[in-house]
Amino acid sequence: MTSQSPSPAASPAAATPTADQIRRAPKVLLHDHLDGGLRPGTVIELARDSGYTALPETEADKLGLWFREAADSGSLERYLETFAHTCAVMQTRDALHRVAAECAEDLAEDGVVYAEVRYAPEQHLEGGLTLDEVVAAVNDGFREGERRARESGRRIRVGALLTAMRHAARSLEIAELANAHRDTGVVGFDIAGAEAGFPPTRHLDAFEYLKRENNHFTIHAGEAFGLPSIWQALQWCGADRLGHGVRIIDDIEVAADGAVSLGRLAAYVRDKRIPLEMCPTSNLQTGAVASYAEHPIGLLRRLHFRVTVNTDNRLMSGTSMSREFELLTEVFGYTLDDLQWFTVNAMKSAFIPFDERLAMINDVIKPGYAELKSEWLFG
Repeated sequence: MTSQSPSPAASPAAATPTADQIRRAPKVLLHDHLDGGLRPGTVIELARDSGYTALPETEADKLGLWFREAADSGSLERYLETFAHTCAVMQTRDALHRVAAECAEDLAEDGVVYAEVRYAPEQHLEGGLTLDEVVAAVNDGFREGERRARESGRRIRVGALLTAMRHAARSLEIAELANAHRDTGVVGFDIAGAEAGFPPTRHLDAFEYLKRENNHFTIHAGEAFGLPSIWQALQWCGADRLGHGVRIIDDIEVAADGAVSLGRLAAYVRDKRIPLEMCPTSNLQTGAVASYAEHPIGLLRRLHFRVTVNTDNRLMSGTSMSREFELLTEVFGYTLDDLQWFTVNAMKSAFIPFDERLAMINDVIKPGYAELKSEWLFG
């Protein structure tokens, strides 16, 4: 009797994962905006209930297409304008609860087992809610979505990141809010909005407060603005993670013979294992990169930066974690091993306690990928 080795095409290390395998793979999401992930039908229903009449379309399919086309402008500023409509319908407790619950359900349906979803409480006060009431409504919604997911046979855990708008002056107040709710579902803090003209150092008091409180924060940096934004976020503000961070590629030189040279900032980011919350489709829409093939994620993965894959805004980008992974496998030939590497990177970088991160990696993520990689044996 002779044994036969599997052909390279069948080998789990060499095979390109199918769309179904990618959907079933356990995924971790660190950079997703609550007001950027609404279901188009929910936007329409909430607009009708609240009397908001400024929607550009009133049919779900047409509205979803409008959001995607508006976001495809290549301008971060135009991209951000689309949020006026989603925020307008998220001004009551019931609306926030519904959107948060549906967010958790949708992510679980896509195979996400852990997510950190961010939103700016200061943008949801027009209906008379207080900041604390906004946070309570969203937290309750996430718990409801987790419960519904369990009932449908899926598991997900969702933590909230409270975001302050970098063009406003409430960052310290929002940082204090995040700290006050850190034991009830809020896992960290962020600043977001247009980078140009609004450097992260404008919010130093918020970051210094969070460091004194031993709390976690990430900063949108290196998306529409370059290396100074990343440098300030890390060396002045002390960010734990970088939101996007694609412009770190500007500090990396690739010679004609393929030799790679890292500048001091890029070397620091890699050597200190600073997590990069990369969002490929979003980066194309805002003009941060020209194509998927030219996205820095390919080089950064080869150089072993701590890269993570994210959705940013699922409505505006018409995307999901599965779609982002599918696109990367098509462009870079990634396998399940690569997708597991991205996923473990993300889980290592999450803002929950170490023992819980370790349990998610060892008891959920690795077994999930091992099962998928073993399927060729039974084909």
